[in-house]
Amino acid sequence: MVLSKTASQTDVSVHSTFASRYVRSSLPRFKMPESSIPKEAAYQIINDELMLDGNPRLNLASFVTTWMEPECDKLIMDSINKNYVDMDEYPVTTELQNRCVNIIAHLFNAPLGDSDAAVGVGTVGSSEAIMLAGLAFKRKWQNKRKAEGKPYDKPNIVTGANVQVCWEKFARYFEVELKEVKLREGYYVMDPVKAVEMVDENTICVAAILGSTLNGEFEDVKLLNDLLTEKNKETGWDTPIHVDAASGGFIAPFLYPELEWDFRLPLVKSINVSGHKYGLVYAGIGWVIWRSKEDLPEELIFHINYLGADQPTFTLNFSKGSSQVIAQYYQLIRLGHEGYRNVMENCHENAMVLKEGLEKTGRFTIVSKDNGVPLVAFSLKDNKRHDEFEISELLRRFGWIVPAYTMPADAQHITVLRVVIREDFSRTLAERLVLDIQKVLHELDTLPAKVNAKLAMAEEENAQNGIVKKSALETQREITAYWKKYVSERKTNRNKIC
Repeated sequence: MVLSKTASQTDVSVHSTFASRYVRSSLPRFKMPESSIPKEAAYQIINDELMLDGNPRLNLASFVTTWMEPECDKLIMDSINKNYVDMDEYPVTTELQNRCVNIIAHLFNAPLGDSDAAVGVGTVGSSEAIMLAGLAFKRKWQNKRKAEGKPYDKPNIVTGANVQVCWEKFARYFEVELKEVKLREGYYVMDPVKAVEMVDENTICVAAILGSTLNGEFEDVKLLNDLLTEKNKETGWDTPIHVDAASGGFIAPFLYPELEWDFRLPLVKSINVSGHKYGLVYAGIGWVIWRSKEDLPEELIFHINYLGADQPTFTLNFSKGSSQVIAQYYQLIRLGHEGYRNVMENCHENAMVLKEGLEKTGRFTIVSKDNGVPLVAFSLKDNKRHDEFEISELLRRFGWIVPAYTMPADAQHITVLRVVIREDFSRTLAERLVLDIQKVLHELDTLPAKVNAKLAMAEEENAQNGIVKKSALETQREITAYWKKYVSERKTNRNKIC
C-alpha cells in the first residue's frame, strides 16, 4: 500500500526472544534505531515476523508465479545487483530483453519480416504495460484530432466492468473517461456488441481482456474486431483495439493456437502480457508489444546519454532490476513451445480435477469456463444459511488462501470463490483442497446461520413496523455487504501488531 499507518498504539517497540543474546534492548518500530545491531539479530527479528505470512504455494488467490527451477533462481541471484536501465554497462542484459520482445511478438503473430525488429518493452508488470499502451493510444488520438482541428480534451476508453483495477488507475491518472460495459448474471465478460455501441469519436481504443480476473474467461476479440471494423467503415473513424492478455497471453498460443485474438486481427494495435503470471517468472516482469512503429508515437520515447551512450527509454519508472528479464529469457529458451504447452496442459487438467471434485459435492455452481485461464470460480447453490465469505475464512485454518468476492456491476449480487491453478499446484493438492472444502461445508452445516438469523429478526421487526419486506435479491445483497465488512474487519484485526 502507498499509505501506511501504525498498527499498534500501545507498543512501539520490536521484541525478539532469540535476538536477545545479541541485543538486550528493544528496537523502535516506526523509527530508525540510533545504534546498529548485529546482522544475526536483524535477520532473526525479520525472519520471526515473516513466519506469520501465508505460504505462497497455498495462496490460490494469486496468478503470480511462486516457483521456478533452482538454476533460474541462481541466475536471478547472480544478476540481482544489475540495474537494467544501465544499458551501456550491461549490453548483454539489454540484448536479452530485446530477444524476449521479439520472441513474444512472434508468439503473438506480429506482422514482422525476417529482418524486422519488434516494437516493445519490458515493464515491472502489466499495470505499467497498460499505462504505456494507453498513453500511446491517447497521444496518437490527440495528434490526429489536432491535425483535423477538432477538440481533443475528452478521450475515453471502452472496456468491460470486469477489467483489472490498473485500467481504472490509468483512466484516473491520465484523465481518460472509462466507459464500462456492465455485466449481467451468467455473462461475466464484456459484450462486444454493447462495447461497439458505446464507441464514439472520442474513443482512443477498446480494451479486450484475454483472461478475465473474475472467472478466467477469454473475451471474443475476433467478434469485437469484426464489429468495430464495420463501425469504422460507417463512421470514418479508425478506433483500434488493445488486448489485455496479462493472464491469457502465455496460455492461448499453446492451448488454443487457432483462436484469433492477437495481431492476426488488423485492429489489434498493442498487447500486454504478464511474464510473472503464466510467463512463469517471479513477480516483477511484464511486456507490452506494439503492432508496428507507427502505433507508438515517437514523442513518447525519451533519449538519455548520461549513462554512457544514447539510450531510448519509454517507461514510467527508471531504475529496475535485471533479474526478471533474465529469468524470462531463461524460461523462453528452457521450455520452448513444447515445455510451455506441457505446463499449460497440466494446469488445465488440474483445474478440471478440481472442478469435477467440487461438482461431486453437489453444493456448488461452476462460474468459470473450461476454456480460458486455468482457474475454477464457483459459488454456492444455496447460500441462505452460510455464504462464500464464510468458506473462504474457514479455509484459512487449513492454510489455504481462497478469495471470495462479489462480481462488478450489474452482477454485484453474485458472490464467488476462485482458485487459480498455477504450475506448482499439483493434482494431489487439488484433491486435498476438495477434501478440506468438504470439511468446511460439514462444519458450517452444524453452525447456526448467524447472518440470516439477524436479517430474519430485522425483517420481522420491519414487518411489525409496517415496512415492506425485502426481495430475495435485496436480502442477498445485504448478506454480501455484511460479510464483506466482517471479513475486512477480521483482516484488519489480524494485521494489527500487539
